[in-house]
Amino acid sequence: MNLFTAINDAMRVALETDPTAVIFGEDVGFGGVFRATVDLRDKFGSHRVFNTPLCEQGIAGFAIGYAAMGKTAIAEIQFADYIFPAFDQIVNEAAKYRYRSGNQFNVGGLTFRAPYGAVGHGGLYHSQSPEAYFAHTPGLKVVMARSPITAKGLLLSCIRDPNPCVFFEPKALYRAAVEEVPEGDFTIPLGKAEVVRPGKDVTLVGWGAQVHVLNRAAEMAAKQAGVECEVLDLRTILPWDKPAVVASVTKTGRCIVSHEAPLTGGFGAEVAASIQDACFLHLEAPVTRVAGFDTPFPLAFEKQYLPDAFKVLEAIKRVVKY
Repeated sequence: MNLFTAINDAMRVALETDPTAVIFGEDVGFGGVFRATVDLRDKFGSHRVFNTPLCEQGIAGFAIGYAAMGKTAIAEIQFADYIFPAFDQIVNEAAKYRYRSGNQFNVGGLTFRAPYGAVGHGGLYHSQSPEAYFAHTPGLKVVMARSPITAKGLLLSCIRDPNPCVFFEPKALYRAAVEEVPEGDFTIPLGKAEVVRPGKDVTLVGWGAQVHVLNRAAEMAAKQAGVECEVLDLRTILPWDKPAVVASVTKTGRCIVSHEAPLTGGFGAEVAASIQDACFLHLEAPVTRVAGFDTPFPLAFEKQYLPDAFKVLEAIKRVVKY
C-alpha cells in the first residue's frame, strides 16, 4: 500500500468494527482531494461517510457533539493549514470536555485527520506544519505518521483512543511512500517512539516526513565522515516518548532535532529543553535544532526554506567537531 491507501484501509477497518463510526469533511464523499476516503461511501453508505459544508469550525463542532454522545467521529480537515478556524473548538472544547465535566462526559471518540507539510508547490496556505500549536494543549493527543505502516497502525490507535486526537498526514508521501502493510486490524501504541536507524555517535530526532530526511542525512554522514547516527521517529508529539530520546542521547552524547515548522516555538524546542535538562552531564555538544525559517512558508524559495538532508548533515558535522 501507499500512504493514502493505508489510511483508507485503516478507516475501512474502523467502520467495519465500530457501528457508531462516521467519516465526514469537505469532499470526503467522493474520496477527498487526496483520495484518502475513496470508495468508503459506496461501501458503507452516505449516512456514515458524508460531505460537510466548507466550514472547519462547523466540522469540529459537529464532531465534538457526535463524540459527546459516546460515538466515534473521524473528521477530515482538508489541509492542516485550514484547521485554524476550528482551533477554538479543538483546544477550548474538545481538549477540555472531560476535565470541565469532572470526567462525567468526554469526546474520546473524536479524531481529526489533516494533511500537513511541504508538497513542492503548496505555497503559504497548503504547506504548513502546525503540530506545535496543538502540542501546547493538555487533553489532546497529537500524532504524525511517516509511512504507510505507521499511518494505518497509528490512525487506528487514534480512532480507538479514549482521548481526542489530531492526526497529521504528510501529504507529500501520500503516493511516494509504498511498503507492505498488514491487511487486517492492527494498531501501533501512541506515545512510543521508534528507533528507525541504530547508531552510536549522534541522535537525530524527527517525526512525519522529516524522518526520511534524517535517514538520508544519516546515510551521508556514514559515507562521508564515518559517523553513525541513530534516527528516532517520535510518532506521537503529545505525549512524546521522552524516555526513549533520553536513552538514546545518554548513549550518543549528541542530539539534533529537526522539523519543517519554523524554528521559534517549534516542538523541537520542547525536545531540546527536555534533553538538556535530563542529559546535561552526558552531552558532548549543545542540543541542535534544524528547522524551517521564521517566515511564512514560501513558494518560490521552498527548497531554500526546507531543512533538507544537507542542512542536517552540516549540523551533524558541527556537533561531532564541537
